[in-house]
Amino acid sequence: MTRTVRSASGLLDDPSNGVTFGLEDVNEVVAIMVDEQAEERPRDRELVTCRLGLDGESPETLTLLGARAGVSRDRARQLYTRAVGQMVRRVQATGYPETAVFAERYPVGWGEQRLVRTLLAETYATDGDIAAQDWAYLKLRLAGHDLQDSKRLAGFVFQRIAGWQQKGRWHLLPSAQVEKVPAAAWNPWLRRVEWAEGTPDELPDGPARVLDYADDGRGSMFAEKLGREVSFDTGLQARLLRMLDGSERVEAFQESPVGVEYELDGADRVHYPTAVARFSDGRVVLIDVMPLGHAAVHANRAKAAAGRAYAHAHGWGWLVWTGSHSGVADLARRAVDPRIENILRNRLADGPVDWDELRRCRDETGMELLDLAALVLKHEWRWDRGPFRLARTS
Repeated sequence: MTRTVRSASGLLDDPSNGVTFGLEDVNEVVAIMVDEQAEERPRDRELVTCRLGLDGESPETLTLLGARAGVSRDRARQLYTRAVGQMVRRVQATGYPETAVFAERYPVGWGEQRLVRTLLAETYATDGDIAAQDWAYLKLRLAGHDLQDSKRLAGFVFQRIAGWQQKGRWHLLPSAQVEKVPAAAWNPWLRRVEWAEGTPDELPDGPARVLDYADDGRGSMFAEKLGREVSFDTGLQARLLRMLDGSERVEAFQESPVGVEYELDGADRVHYPTAVARFSDGRVVLIDVMPLGHAAVHANRAKAAAGRAYAHAHGWGWLVWTGSHSGVADLARRAVDPRIENILRNRLADGPVDWDELRRCRDETGMELLDLAALVLKHEWRWDRGPFRLARTS
């Protein structure tokens, strides 16, 4: 990939380097567009939000979207494409919402390589590979690129991602190229595990997530420890699976091992953590991949709380794997300017904060996105995304 995406060692660079408020600006504009679309077609709200991950959760495959709506994968694609087309045409006709942030981030005057490199870097920062082509097309159209150029460049983004997905099939390469993971690579992550007491349950015999296992938007790799192909949604997930498969410190693992039930604002949901692994010391860890910049979002915190409870009930440790040099606990300890903290604490005492107000605060104080995430975790505030809303929980 590009230098932004991969380091000299071939591993992914720290994804948190791409976590900025700029991407949240992009997300908020699209969230406003979805609200406008939902006034005429209410069902499009869930369709577009879930496909793009506007709420901070992982984007969904077209197979899952189809199952949710009771239609085929192809029909889900048609419905999504129609909704986005209507949203773009409405913005072009009315000028609402303002889309200047897109023109600034993806200028028409940039060369193709620079645009594709930028879009790929944003994909890895948000762990949004499943919807990378759809996001790329929408960003380019709202930036002022014409229809054909937007489709073509979005296709390049898809091709680049599809290329490294196939590189995950490294059992087809000469054995000398199979990457082994040093035992020490797990040291910082095992220190971040929230361990449980008691004897751990055995690992499941197979993946629990089967509905979209073969969705062609997902990547795959051959796992030597399992003797079969495993599927993944994103580059971060692929990196974790390779670490599990290539490390002698890991005795066994299973991808998408369980469906964890949880509740979000009164609605019942199911989430599939990325993997469960048994290490050479006998301890077992349930691991979920989550980009650092989304770890403090309310929906993901609810998901993580359910995953932790499930893991501990089965004697397993719990780990949120960010692929970054920092974990969630490190983020919660992040040093934030006391002035920023005091401003937000005092303001939230009077009620929730919307995006425009937060934008003014960050412009005045220099607050970064990870500063906001750290304060949300520290004070247990509620951060809703797409549209943004920050509120106290008590």
